[in-house]
Amino acid sequence: MELKPGYKQTEVGVIPEDWEVIRLDSLISALDAGVSVNSVETEKVGYAHEGSILKTSCVYGGKFDSEEHKKIHPRDIRRAKLNPRKNSILISRMNTPALVGECGFIDRDYPNLFLPDRLWMTRHEGKRPTCILWFSYLLSFGSFNRAIKESATGTSGSMKNISKGSLFVLQVPLPNKIEQEAIAEALSDADAFIESLEQLIFKKRQIKQGVMQELLTGKKRLPGFSGEWMVTSLGEITIATKGSQLHGSESTKDGKYPHLNGGIAPSGYAEKSNTPANTIAISEGGNSCGYVQLMIVPYWCGGHCYSLISKCIDNGFLYQALKVQQTAIMGLRVGSGLPNVQKSALLSFKLEYPSDDSEQTAIAEVLSEMDDEIDALTIKLEKARLLKQAMMHNLLTGKIRLV
Repeated sequence: MELKPGYKQTEVGVIPEDWEVIRLDSLISALDAGVSVNSVETEKVGYAHEGSILKTSCVYGGKFDSEEHKKIHPRDIRRAKLNPRKNSILISRMNTPALVGECGFIDRDYPNLFLPDRLWMTRHEGKRPTCILWFSYLLSFGSFNRAIKESATGTSGSMKNISKGSLFVLQVPLPNKIEQEAIAEALSDADAFIESLEQLIFKKRQIKQGVMQELLTGKKRLPGFSGEWMVTSLGEITIATKGSQLHGSESTKDGKYPHLNGGIAPSGYAEKSNTPANTIAISEGGNSCGYVQLMIVPYWCGGHCYSLISKCIDNGFLYQALKVQQTAIMGLRVGSGLPNVQKSALLSFKLEYPSDDSEQTAIAEVLSEMDDEIDALTIKLEKARLLKQAMMHNLLTGKIRLV
């Protein structure tokens, strides 16, 4: 393939002619690790000291989550020695094959947090001037992050290790510092937009949860309604049907209809359905048994799934009333190996509802509008995440130049 003018073929792919290819030891002067200490989950204790040890899960996808930590046992607090330092990068040097090599940028000092021995923190003294935020984006991106993961070794299928030597010899493309800073600023702005959407969605969900607690219990009434509320069992107002197993060969990635068989997401897709659209589905078995969802398209209800059809109340209200009680429905589970919700327990579950059909419909419409708003924001968030991935590909490889 003919190269575009101004670009060159290198060991790390096609990059601009004025970019270099360098080893990581040209940018990292040292990798420091913490120590292993005894610790407990933060919410379970009230130790006098403020010291906490980071979990290896604190870094993922280029992000550092300072909330992922555990409280250090008092007898080990003096052994903890290395705090996360501003303008450096954490790297998971020992972890599962999927998580080893994950990185996260540290934006400020954290004097009360400490590194475990399975995390490295980068130092850059005496090395080439580098925008560390740009460097963290590079290390967490696509082919460069895969190279880090693939450098990990270990005979265990559940745990891999990265050596300093194998990390330092990896090669990456290097623009000048001005361009590094421009790339980092663009990607940081994209992250800020994504974070603002995440916070807005969280806020909208919290608001909806509060509205559900009020409207679905009769604590707050919509204008114009004052009729009494009823309490009855699901068996009195719904028809609950357990699905039937679908042969493995009939459940694929490319079928027309979702195949629900326990869990939250479809197990696959089938070319046939056994349940009409706008039916409520409740997971029967597995860790998510009791999960409630409204299927707006026809689907195949599998052997580990219940379908609920209303006998006498508004279907939209029924879904919202069950969704707000999802935690309680999940609490009906029995069994330890493969937990499940028994049909008899589900049919005995008590539910409140207004006797006036029009009030049921009005409540359902209010909550449905809130769901639509949250769904629209969620779609916007997914598009923003995809756009950021495209930006990373184009900017970190020099396909698009900012300076």
